[in-house]
Amino acid sequence: MAEPPSKTRKADVFTAFAVLFFLLAVIFAGAPLLNAPLEALGSSLLLIGLAGVACIGLFVLRGSPEAPQEAEAGAEAFLAALEEPAAVVAPDGRLLTTNSAWRETMGAHPRLPKSGAAASSLFGALAAARRGELGRAPIKAGGQEREAMVSPIGPRRFLVRLAGRGGGPLALPSSALEVLNAVATAKAPPPKVLDAFAAASPFGAALLEGDDPFEARIIEANPALAALAKGGEAGQVFGALIEPASRLDAGLRLADHRDGHAPLEVRLAHDPARIAHLYLTQTGDRWVAYLVDVSEQKQVELQLSQSQKMQAIGQLAGGVAHDFNNLLTAILMQLDVLSTRHPVGDPSYEGLNEIKQTSMRAADLVRKLLAFSRKQTVQREILDVGEMISESEVLLRRLLHEDIKLVTDYGRNLPHVRADRGQLDTAVMNLVVNARDAIRSHGGGVINIRTARVTQEEARSLGYPTAQGDHALIDVSDDGPGIPPEVKEKIFEPFFTTKAVGEGTGLGLATVYGIVKQSDGWIAVDSKPGQGAAFRIFLPVHVAPAQEAAAPAVEPVAPKRPAARDLSGAGRILFVEDEDAVRGVAAKLLRARGYEVIEAASGEEALEYAETHAGEIDLMISDVVMPGMQGPDLLKQARQYLGAAPVMFISGYAESEFSDLLEGERNVSFLPKPIDIKTLAERVKQELQKAA
Repeated sequence: MAEPPSKTRKADVFTAFAVLFFLLAVIFAGAPLLNAPLEALGSSLLLIGLAGVACIGLFVLRGSPEAPQEAEAGAEAFLAALEEPAAVVAPDGRLLTTNSAWRETMGAHPRLPKSGAAASSLFGALAAARRGELGRAPIKAGGQEREAMVSPIGPRRFLVRLAGRGGGPLALPSSALEVLNAVATAKAPPPKVLDAFAAASPFGAALLEGDDPFEARIIEANPALAALAKGGEAGQVFGALIEPASRLDAGLRLADHRDGHAPLEVRLAHDPARIAHLYLTQTGDRWVAYLVDVSEQKQVELQLSQSQKMQAIGQLAGGVAHDFNNLLTAILMQLDVLSTRHPVGDPSYEGLNEIKQTSMRAADLVRKLLAFSRKQTVQREILDVGEMISESEVLLRRLLHEDIKLVTDYGRNLPHVRADRGQLDTAVMNLVVNARDAIRSHGGGVINIRTARVTQEEARSLGYPTAQGDHALIDVSDDGPGIPPEVKEKIFEPFFTTKAVGEGTGLGLATVYGIVKQSDGWIAVDSKPGQGAAFRIFLPVHVAPAQEAAAPAVEPVAPKRPAARDLSGAGRILFVEDEDAVRGVAAKLLRARGYEVIEAASGEEALEYAETHAGEIDLMISDVVMPGMQGPDLLKQARQYLGAAPVMFISGYAESEFSDLLEGERNVSFLPKPIDIKTLAERVKQELQKAA
């Protein structure tokens, strides 16, 4: 679209007037020079020179736009020869020249669209064209979506062509279009050999020929495939390397997602325990197969999943045990009250004693739940695992039948560990009982207990994948029927048992799991059907500090407190417990023994009583876990009112669960639930005597 001639004429008139006024200015400026002195002559000549330069610049600027006019005149003929809509545009989107197809399609608009999605796309394409690239942008034209292609054709000039209904980007002969389409749609030829990357890769790779990859024969395979799948010779059926059931499942998944790139999980024929990911790529009637061993990854994923599941169950078990401990505490204290009213010889004494025995069994069940959830109260000490097993051996033999033999093997250089002796005895005993029950159906067998020091590498090879440093090993194995795979995944779950109804609680191995975890250890199971089972406990080796290492290796024994015979006493006790049944009966029984008891049902209420009776409280007894303010938080805020008075926490959770919250506190003791009144009264008197 050329500029109108009238605009050019107006520009020429303006230039003529500018030149005329410039000449008049020069004449008038030079007239005074006729009579001017020599100094003014130089200044005037300089002025005339600057005016001349400005005049020359004016003519240069006026003459520069003429060049594009010739280019646009040539472009107009070029656009007329194109069949598709085309236009020459300026960088700002103004249309300089258009052909008839453009005007018919886009209308008589003087520029490209200035708003909407098409505008931003077009100016993005113009920016690409300024960089010398071919810009593309969608544009709405003639009621349908077209593609605009922008290419540079000269200084600050761009060619815009519309593809689509008009026959494509360029009107090429049909034979040329056929050639271009054939090239664009042609597929790569099937590979004849494995490429260099696949041949040298550390994972298995094979070139197959056939319609079905699992029925196809191997043309070539790399050495890694032979090491992984124990096969891969030329001519072998590829599916023979995969376990039959796994091959059938992979074939079904491949049929459902033939175009996908997700791996197929398969098991290897020579060892179904090994898992691999199979990647397949098809070209014609040939396939390239990649086989990646993920057995270790799957094992770690399984262990992580099992650990997360056990942790969730442990949290549930710990919460249930805590609430159950409160109920048992109330039951045991009420039994103490009734026992004073119905002594030996009373008709009700036998019934009360039966209730107490049942309650103690329930308390033992709660302790197992807490051990599983790793919230049981522990008393750690330095132990020699060999000595511990040796001292327990006599008791363990009494648990076995005459047709079951117990063999112990104590390794050399046995390390020390820091753990709760009673808990470890319980763990080993449960493992021995579990092994005994497993081999009873075979009419006898052998149970082996082995202790040893193992290095980090040995621990990892024996089933502890994340072992760091040396460990103490306690290995309990048997020659029984072994553990089926479907059972092996559930053996540490609480209440899971393969025994008949009434023969087990299903908490034996769950308790072992909790004890080992609470001792910062690891337990691994190695079992195959018909080949027995081995439970391996790994405990970190205890390294004594430098000052302890220099001293004789004798563990100091804490002196036992003498039991208080006279359980009566005097003093003011602040008793904080959110469970009404526990608080009410405990306060009543303590008052019967001469104490003054202030009851508080929450931490906030106890803080008010502590402030009211500041300096008058001799002992504070508090639960740890309560709604609202917790026991440790209560102590920190009430210490200013309690002074140096001792504080005793009672809880169904382990002391280690909150001991870090009491850092810096003194005169603090702990009493685990469930408790009876005799134990509570003894501890109360001992704490008051120490503070006296």
